[in-house]
Amino acid sequence: MKNGWQTKALDDVCQFTNGLWKGEKPPYVNVGVIRNTNFTKEGTLDDSDIAYLDVEAKKLEKRRLQFGDIILEKSGGGPKQPVGRVVLFDKEDGNFSFSNFTAALRVLDPRELDFRFLHKLLHWTYLSGITEGMQSHSTGIRNLDGDAYKAIKISFPPLPEQKRIVGILDEAFEGIATAKANAEKNLHNARALFESHLQSVFTQHGKGWVEKPLSELCDIRHGFAFDGADFSNDVPEGNPLVITPGNFTEDGKLLFDEKNTKRFSGEPPAEFQFDVGDLVVVMTDLSSKMKILGKPAFVETDDVLHNQRIGRVIFLNDHIEKRLLYYFMMTEGFLKNIKGSATGTMVKHTAPKRILSNMIPFPENREEQRAIISKLDDLREETQRLASLYEHKLAALEAFKKSLLHQAFTGKL
Repeated sequence: MKNGWQTKALDDVCQFTNGLWKGEKPPYVNVGVIRNTNFTKEGTLDDSDIAYLDVEAKKLEKRRLQFGDIILEKSGGGPKQPVGRVVLFDKEDGNFSFSNFTAALRVLDPRELDFRFLHKLLHWTYLSGITEGMQSHSTGIRNLDGDAYKAIKISFPPLPEQKRIVGILDEAFEGIATAKANAEKNLHNARALFESHLQSVFTQHGKGWVEKPLSELCDIRHGFAFDGADFSNDVPEGNPLVITPGNFTEDGKLLFDEKNTKRFSGEPPAEFQFDVGDLVVVMTDLSSKMKILGKPAFVETDDVLHNQRIGRVIFLNDHIEKRLLYYFMMTEGFLKNIKGSATGTMVKHTAPKRILSNMIPFPENREEQRAIISKLDDLREETQRLASLYEHKLAALEAFKKSLLHQAFTGKL
């Protein structure tokens, strides 16, 4: 750390205020309430869907946001999204407050600490994983330890140096944001091209094609209701894997990584064990956005158990190639039908009958089916190659951003 920097606890330089409950006593004031959904990964405020609510005027008095306030996410998150994100409130007009899942930080002495510098420092604190160690879980919701967060030690230079660092970071982040936007656009376009071609295969068919309900070609069977206490991330390697909805990816694969690999500790029922090459479909999506509901995948490894809410596709005849059915289940049209018939509020469900009611067009000639599959395989491989390039570029840009932040807050920028 350079000379002239000082270190203080966060609680010594900021005023903390907890978020707003609606309240029940009039008079009421209509205000924009910042919620967790308004936080971005980049630490900026997404104001595209701010909720405007009538809240109790008395409760608003101490919770009215002002330009330069920093909003902290203190509850929410999920398995892959720890809490502790921060956003800078940069609006100068209007009535705004913040939800009870958040808190607001206001710099006590602007002559000592620049709020923009503090915002970036706290964003770096989140990115570096410090807040992840300050969390507890309650019924699936992550909660931030407020006392531990207030005790965070922050180091900062004199005000002119803070402003210099902020200026460098702002300029660099603007360039990074542009590069990321271009890479994300290219990534989206590559995937959209494949999805468009895939959809056209099943809508622009010709001679020799038939259309049948899936129920005439296959059945879908439920898995076993394993006791959740019998499988977890802590079961030793070598025990059978248990597929959960969290193992399905948006691009139609099963992913078993460090965070979502669950193994079974009991005696597995033999009739609920997959064979390599089995086609499966996810029938429950924990997200209301339904990004994976109805998505298919192939089992590609031994010793995998068939869990509930995962459908196993059992073919009734040899009228269709297994991989052609897989590609049909990846089409926008099929997935739109699945989402449209889904039940549930936050957690969405489909069922075998709803899946099997879908009509699939396909050529009766198996050679033609295999030719279609071959072309789709080649196009998908090229799409995934391009996607990998763009994903690596995005990862490199994110690593560069973290490196700049590290240098900035260790006095090396």
